[in-house]
Amino acid sequence: MTMAKDGVFEAEVTEIHEASREGGVSLWQIGLDRTEFRAGDGGRLVATARSGAELEVPVLAVETDAAGAVWHFVRKPLLAGTKVRGEVVR
Repeated sequence: MTMAKDGVFEAEVTEIHEASREGGVSLWQIGLDRTEFRAGDGGRLVATARSGAELEVPVLAVETDAAGAVWHFVRKPLLAGTKVRGEVVR
């Protein structure tokens, strides 16, 4: 995977946890092997299926925990190992 300029980068999902569930709707926190997102950023992750179809997953929030891990909060879960293109909007 390579980093690119202008807030666009490639990464792989390393972890995913359900952060909360309210009214049957989950909020997921996703860890990536690399990121250009920082706390306060928005944007999206785009995963490409084997069929070539793209799944766009808006990043609703970004937080850094006490250990320095960056978590991307999304409504659509992506499995660990999924390759994504990140697009940061600042």
